[in-house]
Amino acid sequence: MTRGDGPAGAPDAAGLIEILITRDQLAAACAELGDELSRTLEGGAPPIMVGVLKGSTLFLADLVRAMSIDVAVDFMAISSYEAGASQPTVVRILKDLEQDIGGRDVVIVEDIVDTGLTLTYLRKALSERRPRSLRTVTLLDKAARRIVPVTLEHRAFEIPDVFVVGYGMDFQGRYRNSADLLAVRDLPRLANEPRLLDRPLFGGRDG
Repeated sequence: MTRGDGPAGAPDAAGLIEILITRDQLAAACAELGDELSRTLEGGAPPIMVGVLKGSTLFLADLVRAMSIDVAVDFMAISSYEAGASQPTVVRILKDLEQDIGGRDVVIVEDIVDTGLTLTYLRKALSERRPRSLRTVTLLDKAARRIVPVTLEHRAFEIPDVFVVGYGMDFQGRYRNSADLLAVRDLPRLANEPRLLDRPLFGGRDG
C-alpha cells in the first residue's frame, strides 16, 4: 500500500500548523495495511510486531487491532547521533526485544522513515538474529530526506520534507495525542515557544 501526500488542511489563525493527514485518513490507512499484512503473514506462527519507541505506539496499536490474525508485540528503543563530519551516524539500542525472534516472521513498525540510516541499522541487527522473514511497515515515508536506500515493504503515506507532530509523534515530548497528523510550518517559532500549540490543539489546557 502506498498513498500520495496527505491533503493539507486550512492553517490555524497563526499560520503555525496545518492538518497534513486527517484522523479519518489515518484510520483508513491502518485498516488497509492491517488487511495487507494479515493476508501476507497468515498461516504461520503469530508474527512479532516490533514497535520502535516512542513515535510508533499509536500507529502500532491501531495497526494490530486492524489485523485479522493473531500477533505478538514487542518494542525496541534506539538512539542515533552524528559522530562527526568524517564519521557515520552512530546508532545504539536503548531497549532491546524481550523475546527470541529466531525462525519467526518479524515486522518492524515505524512511525516515519527519512534518511534511512537508523532503519538500515535496525534491519541489519534483526536480520542477524535469523528471523523467518523481516518486513518493515511505516506510517510515513519522508523520501525527500533519504540518504541510503532502504527496503519498505509496506507504507501508508509519502510526505514532503516537513516537521510533523501528532498521532504519536512529538515536539519536545508534547502533542503526541493530537488525533490528526499536523505539519509545523514555523518550527523556529515553536522552538522558542514549545507550548504554543496548547491552545489550538487542546483549548489552552495546561500540559
